[in-house]
Amino acid sequence: MTGWYEAGIPDRSAKAMIAVTLLALLLVAVVPLAVLAGVVMMLLGHVVGGLALFGGSVLAAAIAVAIAGISGLRRLRKLVSGSSFRVVQLDDSQYTNVAEPEGSNYTNVVQLDRSEYSEVR
Repeated sequence: MTGWYEAGIPDRSAKAMIAVTLLALLLVAVVPLAVLAGVVMMLLGHVVGGLALFGGSVLAAAIAVAIAGISGLRRLRKLVSGSSFRVVQLDDSQYTNVAEPEGSNYTNVVQLDRSEYSEVR
């Protein structure tokens, strides 16, 4: 029980990743409001200000999403490469000694020898 509780507490980098993701979601959610505010500003005569507001909000949201994506990929790579997440990467030499099952209980299985399915075209 104690091990599960300790594993459930995110470390500092996980908290930062959560914060960056929430910031990106918040900025993406605010873009429609910025469009509306920009249209109102343009109707009142401040065309450049309305366009700048809209462009700035889209730019900020895009940068936040890019940062969240990059840091998320970095965190995922760190998790996969860490010793706590056991992933074994096999190369071609490790598949050569894999034996096929000799018999099966299925009646409609076609048995192929190795020369019939090893070459893919």
